[in-house]
Amino acid sequence: MSVQEQAVLTAMSTVMDPDLNQNLVQAGMVKDLRIEGGKVSLRIELTTPACPIKDKLKADAEAALRGVAGVDTVEVTMSANVKRQPSSAGKDQLLPGVKNVLLVGAGKGGVGKSTVALNLACALARHGASVGLLDADFYGPSVPVMTGIKRQPVSRDGKVLEPLEAHGIKVMSIGFLIEADQALIWRGPMLQGALMQLVRDVNWGPLDYMVVDLPPGTGDIPLSIAQQLKSSGAVLVTTPQDVALADVIRAKQMFDKLHVPILGIVENMSQFICPHCGQGTHIFSHGGGRKASELMEMPFLGEVPLELSIREGGDHGLPVVVSRPDGAEGQAFMELSRKVAQRVSVENAARSTPSVTQAAPQ
Repeated sequence: MSVQEQAVLTAMSTVMDPDLNQNLVQAGMVKDLRIEGGKVSLRIELTTPACPIKDKLKADAEAALRGVAGVDTVEVTMSANVKRQPSSAGKDQLLPGVKNVLLVGAGKGGVGKSTVALNLACALARHGASVGLLDADFYGPSVPVMTGIKRQPVSRDGKVLEPLEAHGIKVMSIGFLIEADQALIWRGPMLQGALMQLVRDVNWGPLDYMVVDLPPGTGDIPLSIAQQLKSSGAVLVTTPQDVALADVIRAKQMFDKLHVPILGIVENMSQFICPHCGQGTHIFSHGGGRKASELMEMPFLGEVPLELSIREGGDHGLPVVVSRPDGAEGQAFMELSRKVAQRVSVENAARSTPSVTQAAPQ
C-alpha cells in the first residue's frame, strides 16, 4: 500500500503544540516531508531550541506517523527557528538583527538580578540559540567581572564597536569602557545617550535573543529601555522576603504602564542547601515569589537556590550554568531558560496574526 501525503499531514495535524494552541501543520512546523515507499521522514521546526516539550512533540509525531496505513519506517528530526517579535514602528530599528529583547529587572538591588540575567543568557546559548547580553546597569556594571572579560572592545571601522564574547554569548557593558574603580557621576540625559550608543553603535549582528540586565528600580534607564526598544517581555527577579516582593510589585506596575509583557517572576536565593548534610534552610523565608506571581496573576518561572557555587562563579567569571550545568544550580537556570523561551514564543504568537500553513514536500 502506498503512503499518501495527505494521510501523513492528517496524522501530523493530530499533534498539538499546547503553548501555541495549534497543531503542527497549522503552525507551519512540518518541514522537509519525504515519502519513499513505506518510509516517511520529516523535520519539525520549533519556535525555539529551548522548547521544554521538544521530546514530547517528537514522540507524539512518531506515534502519529506509525498509525498511518502503509508506514513501516519513521524518521523525525527536530530543528528550531526562533520567531521575531512582532515589529513596532520605529522601535525595532535600533536592533534590526535582534529577534527578541528580554528585559531582566527587579524592584530593588541585591536580589541577584545580574546573576539571573547572565545565567539566563548562557543557558539559552547552551540550548543552541544565538544570544547577546547588554549590561544596562550603568551605576553598578557587574557583568565584566561575572563574565571574566578583562579586555576592551574594539572598532574595526572607527564607528561601530564589536561586542566582546564569553561563554558562547556576545556581551557589552559600560564597564568595559571605563576604569574599574571609576565612578559614573552622570545625570539622566548623559546616561540615556550612552545607553543608546551601546544599543545603536555596537555590531550585535543577528541574535535570537538579547538579554538586557536593567538597573534596579523604576528610574531613567529602565524607562528608556522599555520605551525605546521593542521587547518581547520582562523577567522579574525577587527574593522570598516581603520587602523584596513589595518592590517587585512596583516594577511590574511600571512595565504594565509601558505595555511590556511580564514573562514571569523568578525567586532567587530561595533556600540554602547545606553541602554537608543536604538539609535545606529558608534563610530569606520561602514561597514569596510564587505567592507574588499568584497575587499579580503572572507566571512563576521557578526557584534558584542560594548556593556557594553561584557566588563563586560570579566572582571568578564562570557562570554556574557553564561550570556546573548538570548540578542542581545549573539545572535551575536551564529550566528557567526553557520557561522564558516558551513564554516568548507564546507572547509572539499572541501578538501575531494567526495563519494556517499547509506543509508540503521541500
